[in-house]
Amino acid sequence: MCSVTIGDDVFWGPRVCVYTAGHPIDAKVRNTQLEFGRKVSIGSNVWIGGNTVINPGVSIGDNVVIGSGSVVTKDIPSGVIAAGCPCKVLRKIDEDDRTYWDEQARKYKDNKRN
Repeated sequence: MCSVTIGDDVFWGPRVCVYTAGHPIDAKVRNTQLEFGRKVSIGSNVWIGGNTVINPGVSIGDNVVIGSGSVVTKDIPSGVIAAGCPCKVLRKIDEDDRTYWDEQARKYKDNKRN
């Protein structure tokens, strides 16, 4: 058994799978039913899109967006958008993102009032 730690304000879509169990690569050893566990850590303020697989031993930093359908096989640093199979960092999340989404939120609130 191995731990999974999840920070605050983490959202994820349907069918996200988090695995901690691993097995030896060598078939002869694997056939002895040897199994091991590796901790998974997910930071705070993370969005994980649907159908994402998070493999054993992976750490995901704070303020991260993982695109749907990703297979996370390696650590993902804080403050990035990452996606793919295997999951890779696409870009950093920057101040332009905050400005854009603040404006979208303002427009949404204005439209609800009218």
